[in-house]
Amino acid sequence: MNIGSIHNYYESLVGEYLLHELPDEYAEDQDFIEDVACLALNRLPARYVRHDVDMAFFLTTDEREKMQNNVVESVTAAIAQVKSATHAD
Repeated sequence: MNIGSIHNYYESLVGEYLLHELPDEYAEDQDFIEDVACLALNRLPARYVRHDVDMAFFLTTDEREKMQNNVVESVTAAIAQVKSATHAD
């Protein structure tokens, strides 16, 4: 059995958001990016798919917008948490 093609759809959404919206000051800090991604993904529900296009095809516009808003909220909270932990050291 091979389930290597199965992944959480939110991984793509979080990755895309970080790629395009992460403040420039953190764009080169791979540890920061990975910490933020992990924390953000842990705040989001799991939505497993084999192919991203499958999920995108079956989502309504409202569902897609809600998922994107959830990503923005989760990533924003994760950035604040990682920044706080980094400054606490």
